Amino acid sequence: MSASYRSGFAALIGRPNAGKSTLLNRLVCHKVAIISDKPQTTRNKILGVLTTDTYQIVFLDTPGMHKPQHQLGDYMVKVARAALAEVDVVIYVVDIAVEPGRGEEYIIDELNKLSVPVILVLNKVDLVGQDELGRREQFLRARFNFKAVRAVSALEGTGVADLPELIYEYLPPGPQYYPADIVTDQPERFVMAELIREQVLQVTREEVPHAVAVVITELARRPNDCLYVEAVIYVERESQKGIIIGQGGLRLKEVGSQARREIEALLGTKIFLNLRVRVKKNWRRQELALRQLGYGEL
Repeated sequence: MSASYRSGFAALIGRPNAGKSTLLNRLVCHKVAIISDKPQTTRNKILGVLTTDTYQIVFLDTPGMHKPQHQLGDYMVKVARAALAEVDVVIYVVDIAVEPGRGEEYIIDELNKLSVPVILVLNKVDLVGQDELGRREQFLRARFNFKAVRAVSALEGTGVADLPELIYEYLPPGPQYYPADIVTDQPERFVMAELIREQVLQVTREEVPHAVAVVITELARRPNDCLYVEAVIYVERESQKGIIIGQGGLRLKEVGSQARREIEALLGTKIFLNLRVRVKKNWRRQELALRQLGYGEL
């Protein structure tokens, strides 16, 4: 490895639904974070690795920074803040199609506490006119001294290809932290659970927005080389359980069918997916329940 090789950590931060996870997947050219049009889809720190012959960037996708309404929200904000303390550069992702206001000022207040360089990424430029883009960009520039500003559409890929080279300029010399063929360090159980939760969000739309958690309870290789996967979908109320299952179990079957395809593409093997739905009342507001479902510890 060349003595001029650079490596480091870059945190993706921003408000909920700014497009951080979509941008991460674009940057590493793999699906390592689930995507939904619902705010606060990302609940944990998701790691994605981009490796080239001259640098390795370890991206940390974080939950959207917001004012917490329950213990899960408090945990998510703590995850985002903790990520800021361990990186070499911050990528501040802003949904530029939305008028900036107090939410962005809250995040900029956090950025002002940092000593690392911050790159402003204006996302969703395909949804806004040039006049609005310029005015909203000025609002943000007037409040923080960004090292660089880039306009992109993470969904369409516009402007994303140049971002790694820009980030490279702010990385310190260093070795590869991960092997070149690694794109994430997330355990398979975690990724599978997230893919199932993604399909629950897609299929139920606005009916069960954030009261869902998924836990993989069993993985077993069957004699026919098919991987048996059992997962429990937790909700907070009986009514939500009925929504997910649907009439005659049709909605749960749809979730299972779509999640199975995603997991098979991830693992490169056939699976048998068995989904169950259980109620854990008000789990987002209970510390013990959060820990049992994989949240609550940094």
